[in-house]
Amino acid sequence: MMVAGLGCRRGARAEDVTATIAHALERAGRRPEALSRLATSAAKANEPGLRAAAAALGLVLEAVPQEDLLAAAPGCLSYSARVMAETGLPSLAEAAALAAAGPGARLFGPRVALARAVTCALAEAQP
Repeated sequence: MMVAGLGCRRGARAEDVTATIAHALERAGRRPEALSRLATSAAKANEPGLRAAAAALGLVLEAVPQEDLLAAAPGCLSYSARVMAETGLPSLAEAAALAAAGPGARLFGPRVALARAVTCALAEAQP
């Protein structure tokens, strides 16, 4: 199971979200069909752009509780001072992907960012 963790600025457009996901999948050498669901923080789960992108992709957008994000944070590969100040996480996208993919999940690499409004990280559950 592969999860795309997402972070975004308020008002991010659905087109930017889907483009960022596509870029992350391409970079990881994965096909879009491999993606099981999207994940973000509970605080971002009602962002219209994230919700519209999930609907367009036919995927569930999971709202990951803050405590689960914090538990996944040590596995993050990237660090954003802005995100740390706002959320207490080094990378929202990476923490969301790891937390939603479950125990032992691994990231495909550091998060990607496009349009300076959306970040995406891919994680996969380990058998």
